[in-house]
Amino acid sequence: MGATDSISKSVDISVEKIGGIDRTSVSFDAGVTILTGRNATNRTSLLQSVMAGLGSDDVSLKGDADEGHVELTVGDETYRRTLERKNGTVVTGGDPYLENSEIADLFVFLLESNEARRAVERTENLRDLIMRPVDTAAIEEEIEDLQAERDELEQRLDDLQSLRHTLPDLEERRTELEDEIEEKREALEEKKEQIEDADQDVGTTRDQKAELEESLEEFRDARSDLEDTRYNLESERDSISALESEIETVEAELTELPSAVSGDVTEVEDHIERLRDQRQALDSTVNELQKVIQFNEEMLDGTSSDVVAALRGGDDAEQVTDRLVDDQVVCWTCGSEVDQSDVETTLDRIRDLRQEKLSERQDLQSEIDDLKTEKATYQEQKRQRSQLRDRLSRAESELERRRERVDDLEAERDRLEERIDDLESEVEELQDETQSDLLDLHREANELEFEISRLQDDYESVSEEIEHIESELDRRDELKAEREELQGEIEDLRTRIDRIETEAVEQFNDHMESVLSILGYENLERIWIERKQERVKEGRRRVEKSVFDLHVVRSTDDGTTYEDSIDHLSESEREVTGLIFALAGYLTHDVYETCPFLLLDSIEAIDSNRIARLVDYVSEYAEYVVVALLEEDAQALDDAYERVTEV
Repeated sequence: MGATDSISKSVDISVEKIGGIDRTSVSFDAGVTILTGRNATNRTSLLQSVMAGLGSDDVSLKGDADEGHVELTVGDETYRRTLERKNGTVVTGGDPYLENSEIADLFVFLLESNEARRAVERTENLRDLIMRPVDTAAIEEEIEDLQAERDELEQRLDDLQSLRHTLPDLEERRTELEDEIEEKREALEEKKEQIEDADQDVGTTRDQKAELEESLEEFRDARSDLEDTRYNLESERDSISALESEIETVEAELTELPSAVSGDVTEVEDHIERLRDQRQALDSTVNELQKVIQFNEEMLDGTSSDVVAALRGGDDAEQVTDRLVDDQVVCWTCGSEVDQSDVETTLDRIRDLRQEKLSERQDLQSEIDDLKTEKATYQEQKRQRSQLRDRLSRAESELERRRERVDDLEAERDRLEERIDDLESEVEELQDETQSDLLDLHREANELEFEISRLQDDYESVSEEIEHIESELDRRDELKAEREELQGEIEDLRTRIDRIETEAVEQFNDHMESVLSILGYENLERIWIERKQERVKEGRRRVEKSVFDLHVVRSTDDGTTYEDSIDHLSESEREVTGLIFALAGYLTHDVYETCPFLLLDSIEAIDSNRIARLVDYVSEYAEYVVVALLEEDAQALDDAYERVTEV
């Protein structure tokens, strides 16, 4: 479903057993909706419920529940999502708003643990995060396919250029053949006249003449058969020569292919399977760590106040809520009171560990992709080897058949030559000197007829070739247009990744400049991303790849500017930078076309006036902005914004 489908439509959400929510229903309209209240009032849980309805799996069941559900209604369309605890794991089902929530998890659901927000704080590779939704492998594969098509067209155009140069020679050859045919026909007419004159001069009886004619006719037929046999023999020998050349070429191509190792593909497949198992184990670890993080966040937020109450010895929920604002919290593992900062420090270490596991998973995925390419290479070599062997087998079989045909034709030729010798002897016995001359005339006439037939065949062959070349040359403009179109598609694909990277950097820098201007941080002049090329490790290779470097520029009281470290950003500045980075991804990938929502939580590190200006700013880009705020922070926002005070 796209954003355009949801314009001006209200949103209703019904929740049961999600996060800290037992059961609730909430409605809101397009625009900014503020979830306001004290801590431990399930604001984050409601945001998680919206995430679940939209399609995210990064949500949790209520601690005492085995199943829960969310119904999200946008206008007239209702989307239902179920969560069920099975073997210690929460399994999701149903029909969510989004078919795939990966891009929304990165750039829409901007809760505290959101990866895009935290990436800035941890100074991770921002480029990899922005480009994650782009299937670069599919783009490269498409480029290779288009290049193959383009190369084939270029080969055809090169062939046409070569043919174009041969056209004048072929036309000259056709003219020569026309002249030769005409000369041979004139010579044949003269021979026929000579035969007729010689035939009238023969002084033999009618029976003798008939016998002679019969012998001459048989002689002519034999001569014609002999010429046909010689021609066929020559053609077969030419074919044998071509086949021998083809066999030599195929054998050379087979030799050039890497030696076939039967276990190559199997070994790579086994390796891929092992890596997938490792990736699956990492996925499980990451999911478990995320559950630990979510649980601890809920405990710190007070959304699992029933657990805290039990640990505190039965205090009611209101007392628990009041005590959450203290610096002391109950340790939910041992029940003692500890400093909240100690718990948060431990939680940060767990988050760092989860991020390390995510990086390990990314490295594993890169190695799996490399192995898939290696496997495809082995399979392609196997396919080529099989094709060449089939081609070689066919050529060898055809060569054997042609050689047998040559043996048969040579035998036929020898038989005809012997037959002609016998016929010549027979005719000579029937002729006197004049008749011998007549035999020679018949032989010459027969040879002329055969030569004319051969010349006509050559003429037709040359004419057909000229017509074919002219027809192909007429398609040059069409082929050139096809080639240019393919080249355009290739260039478009090659620059698509660059365009996305460039657009993401421009979006971030433009938004950050605007936001810093309206937020007015003292001595913070600029935060910007520089896109540059570096050689980085990708799987087992080192490749040239874009890297996004984040720069911070500050100024002194006297107006001097200098570059500062990202580590020196205040918590408020880091939060704003992370939010703007996520917003840049939201706009670069046109996320609003498929998900017109933007969810914000845990932005208390920014003072309330700046929160108000920031919310005003982001509301221009998303149709539904839902933000969770404390009551004192919410007071600074526009009174016209819709507020939800009870969850």
